[in-house]
Amino acid sequence: MSGADLALGLTALAMLGLRAAGLAVAGALRPDHPFIAWAAAVSQATLASFVVLAVVAPGGVLATVPGPARVAGLVVGLGAYAALRGRLLVALVAGLGALVVVRAVVG
Repeated sequence: MSGADLALGLTALAMLGLRAAGLAVAGALRPDHPFIAWAAAVSQATLASFVVLAVVAPGGVLATVPGPARVAGLVVGLGAYAALRGRLLVALVAGLGALVVVRAVVG
């Protein structure tokens, strides 16, 4: 197991642990409790770090996708998410479509 695989596994375990802790205390704490806010912030930061790494320094097959295509997919996906008020699946499809189009143009 490489260092990157270990880091990915540990991060996934940490995220799952935070999700489990959030579920365990969800009945006892109100939604605006500081612990719930902290757990949500850490989960979102973890996801954001994976997105940034996938765009800036991808590995594996994703490394074969040109940088402008990855950036275009991210920008269009985020824009669609904001414009459509949080419709995640539609934003994902829009971002993927932009990535495919720009990849075809850039080559």
